[in-house]
Amino acid sequence: MKSSSFRRAIVPGVIALAAALTACGGDAEGASGTVAIDGSSTVFPLSNAAYELLQEENPDIKATVGQAGTSGGFEKFCAGETDLSDASRPIDEAEEVPVCKKNGVDYTELHVATDALTVVVNPDVDVDCLTTEQLIKLWEPKSKVDNWQDLDPSFPDKEISLFGPGTDSGTYDYMAGDVIGAESETTRTDYEASEDDNVLVQGVAGTPGATGYFGYTYYEENTDKLKALAIDDGNGCVEPSVDTAQSGEYTPLSRPLFVYVNNKAYKDTAAVKTFTDFYMDNLETIVEAAKFIPLSDEQLSETKDTHEGMSG
Repeated sequence: MKSSSFRRAIVPGVIALAAALTACGGDAEGASGTVAIDGSSTVFPLSNAAYELLQEENPDIKATVGQAGTSGGFEKFCAGETDLSDASRPIDEAEEVPVCKKNGVDYTELHVATDALTVVVNPDVDVDCLTTEQLIKLWEPKSKVDNWQDLDPSFPDKEISLFGPGTDSGTYDYMAGDVIGAESETTRTDYEASEDDNVLVQGVAGTPGATGYFGYTYYEENTDKLKALAIDDGNGCVEPSVDTAQSGEYTPLSRPLFVYVNNKAYKDTAAVKTFTDFYMDNLETIVEAAKFIPLSDEQLSETKDTHEGMSG
């Protein structure tokens, strides 16, 4: 399943980068078969871009790229139903790892990019920055905040409409567990939820007074429709960007993004190996094409070493 709207967004980049990728693709030519990928809606554009770019080199490999959410993706992955799983958080050691082990699914975790979880508002909202405390107050369980002035008397007297990821999303897990730090690992429930970040974009953009949160890439693709809020974690307001996410200034909303690969599928299935190798060999270019935040040099080196180790 490929997103037509995202396809339109990256096609110019695909055309411009195809020649360079072909030059370094090597083993991508000649293989055929299918690859099943599912998981994080945040990572979806990255894996989808990898597939789009691989198609320029080898149209005989067919991939389904879903976006069931990180938790939904791991459920399929640990049941052996998918070959790769996109994730905006690490696999859960207590709940998901045992299921993978029970089903004999051995895997490799690949750190592929950095994300700046981005809090956005409808452009009609005259607010530019939230403190971490205000963000928590807005989204914590049982929050009663329903007007911008509930957060700060200087904010506009405007009703708040909320849009956010569903509970199968790793983005939801990150907000609940890492940002809010709720013991229940939940957020408030009275908001419009979707596992599809494009739906959240449309909701915030089309609703006066609205706010929501999702991965940085979806904001980058919609800067004409949305306004990103800076976040003040105690050291002043910091806007989400490549530089602030990589430097660690954009706290607490910077986070790693992953792709998990079924080791057996990688070793036994030519299409899975070809797709994964192409993805990792061209990761920097794919990240650029998909408008993600790249890894630091040290992080990229670690990912490359992990990938090389998969071939044993």
